[in-house]
Amino acid sequence: MEWADEGIVIATRPHGETSAVCELFTKHHGRHLGLVRGGRSKRMRPICQIGNVVSAAWRARLDEHLGHFTLELEDPAASRFFDEPMTLAGLGTLCAHLNLFAERDPHQGLYQGAKLILSHLPEKDIWPGLLVRFELEVLTELGVGLDLSRCAATGTSSDLIYVSPKSGRAVSSQAGEPYKDKLLALPAFLLEESQAVSFDDLLNGFALTGYFFEKHFWSSNPDKLGGTMQPQARQQFIKLFQRLSGNE
Repeated sequence: MEWADEGIVIATRPHGETSAVCELFTKHHGRHLGLVRGGRSKRMRPICQIGNVVSAAWRARLDEHLGHFTLELEDPAASRFFDEPMTLAGLGTLCAHLNLFAERDPHQGLYQGAKLILSHLPEKDIWPGLLVRFELEVLTELGVGLDLSRCAATGTSSDLIYVSPKSGRAVSSQAGEPYKDKLLALPAFLLEESQAVSFDDLLNGFALTGYFFEKHFWSSNPDKLGGTMQPQARQQFIKLFQRLSGNE
């Protein structure tokens, strides 16, 4: 069995004295693991850093085997932002979300969304908003899509400023007024791409997606995510982003 694809490194762990098991989120083969011989060597270690985009060839005697990866670096995202803790934490958050999916289950839309975020990492005023949207897409792919198109109470598609924490549906200003303390904020940029995005909008966006991740995934699957209620990288990212925005 063999195939060639492109992918994003989302996790790496040591294997033996010199090798490593790399986990990629690939364009056509989904989340896939493989052994990289010499993956801990001076030459290969920089390639196997999370967030890097690689071209990969996978080979195994049988499809169910771990198999071996041969990797070539396409985009060294990890090294380009080594001195930017918030960007590295954002990369870690992106990879942690991709790790939620079943092995070998393709999600080409998510792969393209992740590549879009990687391409905009130098633009600090753009990629955090893309990450919020990406988190919404991850929720949808996991079967927890939010309905932000119409008010859950009135059916109107205008003046939507809340989300119901129970149903995941949008709520209008008028319908939500009596319950606003119990509702989640819906930032306008998630409804209209032309909207200007403030730090508060982004924090509200991350709070919105974070609520539904915790409700449906993090709290019920702590071991997969390092024993925390949410990925450590996301906790660090939110903390750094709050500090940058002055909302710490």
